[in-house]
Parts: sequence; structure tokens; C-alpha cells
Amino acid sequence: MAAWIPASIILAVVVGLHVPLGDYMARVLDGGRHSRPEKALYRVCGVDPNREQTWRHYLTALLAFTVMSVAALFALFTLQDKLPWSTGHEGMPWRLALHTAVSFTTNTSWQNYAGESTAGHLAVMAGLGVQAFASAAVGICVALVLVRGLVRRSTDGLGNFWVDLSRTIFRVLLPIAVLGGLVLMAGGVVQSLGGGQSVDTVAGGQQTLLGGPAASWEALKLFSGDGGGVFNANSAHPFENPSAWTNAFEIVLMLLVPTACIRMFGRMIGSLKQSWTLLTVVGILFGLLLAAGTLAQSAHTGTVTEAVGGQYEGTEARFGIPGSTLFGVAATGSADGAANASYDSFSSLGGGVLLSAMMLGEIAPGGTGSGLYGLIVVVLVAVFIGGLMVGRTPEYLRKRIGYAEMRWVVVYALIPPTVILACVGLALALGHGQSSMGNPGAHGLTELIYAYTSNTNSNGSAMAGFNGATDFHNLLMVVAMLAGRYLPMVCVLALAGRLAKQQPGVVTVGTLRAQGVSFVVLATAASVILALLNFLPALSLGAVADGLL
Repeated sequence: MAAWIPASIILAVVVGLHVPLGDYMARVLDGGRHSRPEKALYRVCGVDPNREQTWRHYLTALLAFTVMSVAALFALFTLQDKLPWSTGHEGMPWRLALHTAVSFTTNTSWQNYAGESTAGHLAVMAGLGVQAFASAAVGICVALVLVRGLVRRSTDGLGNFWVDLSRTIFRVLLPIAVLGGLVLMAGGVVQSLGGGQSVDTVAGGQQTLLGGPAASWEALKLFSGDGGGVFNANSAHPFENPSAWTNAFEIVLMLLVPTACIRMFGRMIGSLKQSWTLLTVVGILFGLLLAAGTLAQSAHTGTVTEAVGGQYEGTEARFGIPGSTLFGVAATGSADGAANASYDSFSSLGGGVLLSAMMLGEIAPGGTGSGLYGLIVVVLVAVFIGGLMVGRTPEYLRKRIGYAEMRWVVVYALIPPTVILACVGLALALGHGQSSMGNPGAHGLTELIYAYTSNTNSNGSAMAGFNGATDFHNLLMVVAMLAGRYLPMVCVLALAGRLAKQQPGVVTVGTLRAQGVSFVVLATAASVILALLNFLPALSLGAVADGLL
């Protein structure tokens, strides 16, 4: 009861809030007039806001923005010691700076450094903070394009990237950041621009307590799917997450925007039944993950765990097993990657649940925007299978799902397992994987697989025993993050372009309807099938690496 009552309340709050937020997002992001500040921004940047872009032009703008973002963040980190508010920190080595720039630009936020001892206030606010807004907005932009591809007919215009980007940041993400930051400050989360404070301890010694813009960053990192921490302990640090109610509020922030995107989808296509159907699929997957994780962490597998009542190693005492497990499942299921406990200290099955949440493709409910387009890909797989089952041409929202469309869906599904397999295999073959493991045997192998699953799926959480702060892993993770983030986006945009060009069709009689109990079961099964594609590299590597370890 201690586990399920708080979880039920938190999830009920998320479901309740996603309705007005999703309706608002659909209203302000798709069409409507440009505000005066937005028009001024477009004039300064030389953007024609009324010009529709094809999927190729949209992709070009997205990639150009990404390159400039990486370059700006790389410069900020390498020149940190020459800039104000560095709080005495030196500039990062170029490999670490490149890794960090790519990590936060791709919404991964894997940190191969301790936040409080490496990044100054300016780097956090002007660097990581700006990219948390931007990377979250980019994911929502791609989701908007896919929804438009499903709705529009006989056109190659899919919106304007710069308009979508600015509207998402200023109309949606910025207001949530302000409100969330104020609530967390009221809850005791630190917010300052000063340096460390020296205090006398109860034992008679001295200790330096570090501050920083934690409250403003904490809200931003959670609802944007970013997850990186001002402090190395992340959301287990009392300055980032001081109490049980702030822990609950932070879980709500992680789940809110991804679930609101599902509601936004229903509004944009004119069918709220579709959004409730997809939310049901997400709820089933999330519920199964949460139940499995809670049971695994509460299991009494030995004398010590039986005496203390569960798997308490690495668990923050003020949250306990229920609060830590719910936070972990929310962080890995939502692509956020934050942590209020040590995931490396979770039980074998508990850590496996977190790994499974990422290998689902992070669709329960997934990242900001990326969760929605990942879920739509699962829907298309389910519709295609359903169409074959009834012997009719698969269709979804009056769009035919044929060979040309499924080609992009299949490539999308194969990218994550291929990248994970290639990166982990390369690390093991060259010996860098073994040398970075914090534990021997199967646990060490899990740390390695977890690391590259997290990087490929833009999650950013880690089993902290793994040492990724080497030149090899810094550079290989850059490849994994770029491939895992942008290759699926190429598939999604190309798929949207194909769908938008289709002529108006008539739904074939006998085609499986994309709602109802049968479709929920089929979509859930399709998501599990896609997850198995991610597990196959782990199973094969386990057999091959047995001798290497």
C-alpha cells in the first residue's frame, strides 16, 4: 500500500493535467497567428514564417540548428575559465567538451563529469539550460511533422521548423519552466548564483556547501527530458530534491509533457478516442514496468534484505523503495534519465526493468515529442499486422500503410539495436569495455550495455559503476548519441513526407480499427516485439563476451 497509493495519486495527477496542457499545445503549436515578439524574431533571423517546408527542407533546418548548437556549447565549455560565473572551474578537455555538447544537444544528458566540480553557473544556465529547451523543442517539432503527415492530403508542405521551434519554446516550455522552478524553490530546492559556503560541522570540522541555479535547472531538466544534474548525485541530492513531496512533483514533471503530447495528437487529428487509446497502451506498459520494478526491489532475497525489508542498497532513505522505483521507472520510461537512487545498486531484476523501459524505445510515455512519434511507429506496426490478419490493405487515419511507408518504419525500429550492438561489440573487442566496468562478470556487462542503450535512446541515466570518462567512450558515445537521435528522425520525417503526399482515401471495409480493446492488445504486443529487437544484441553479446570477461 505504501507503494501503490502514492503512485496512483501521482499518475492520476498526470492524467488530469495532461488534458488541459495537451489541448493548449494543439491550439498554440498548429496554426494560428504569430505574436509580435515572434514576428520581430523572425525578421531578425531572416525567416519567412509563412513558408511551408518539405520534409527534406525541414530536416536540413533541423540539422543546421543542431550543428550550430553543438558548436556553441562546445565553445562555451572549452572557454569556460575565460567567461564570467565560471566559479573557478577550468575549461573542459576537448573530448569531454564535445561529448557534453552532443549529449545535451541530443537530449541525452549523459554526464562523464561531476556537475558541481566541472561546470560553472554560466555553463549550466546559458549552455545546458538553453539546450534543454532547444533539444526538447526539436523532438516536439518532429512529432508535429509526423502528425501533419497523417492529417494533410496531397501536399509536400509540413510546416516551418523555425516557427515550430520558437512556438514550442516560448509558448509551451518556458511557462512550464517558470512555474516548475517557483514550486521547487518553495519546496526548498537551492537557487543561487554565489559560490560555495563554508560551514562548521557537528564534528567540529569544516565543509563547503555548494549552491547554484538548481531550482530553475531541476524543473527544466525534468519536463524537457534532459535529466542531467547540477550535482553529481542528481535528484538524490537534497539540494535538488529535498523531500517526499518534491520527489512526487518531479515525477509529475517527467511524465507530464510526453503524455500531453498524446492528447495533442488526438486534438490535431480530430479524434480524442485515438489519444485515449494510445494513453491506455502507455498506461499498460508503464504499469507493468512499475509493478515488476517494485516487486523486484521489495523482494527478500537474503538475510540482510529480509531484515531491512527490501533492496535498500543505494536507495535514498527519505524516499524509500516505492519512491525510488517509481522515480526510476518514470525516468527511464520517459527518456529523462534523472536519478534519485543508485541504479547500479538496484537488484538484478530491478535494474533489468530500467533497461527494459529504455529498450521499449522509450514510449511509456517516452521523451518530449520523441515518445509520441515512437508510439505512432508502434501503432503503424500494429496496424500493418492487423491489416495482414484480416487480409486487407493496412490503413491508419485514411492513409495506406504499404511497402514504401513500412520501409521507413522498419529502418526506424532497427536503428537502436544496430547501434547498441555495434558500439558494445566494438568496446568489448578493443578491451575498453572491460576496463571501464565497475563490477566483474555479468553485472559489468550489464553496465556496458546499459550505458550504450542509454546513449542510443537519448536517455542519459547510468549505472554509476561504469567509467565512461575515457577518450574512447567519450568519442564512441558521441557516435551513438548522434546516430540514435537523428537517424530515427530522418525516418520519421521521410515517413511524414510520404504520408502527406497520399491522395484522400476511403477506409477499406474489414480493416482493423485503430481503437478498442483489440487494438490496445495488438499495439502493446507490437511494442514488446520492438523491445525484443533491442534485447537480442544484449543476449548475443552475453554469449560472445563470456570468454572475454
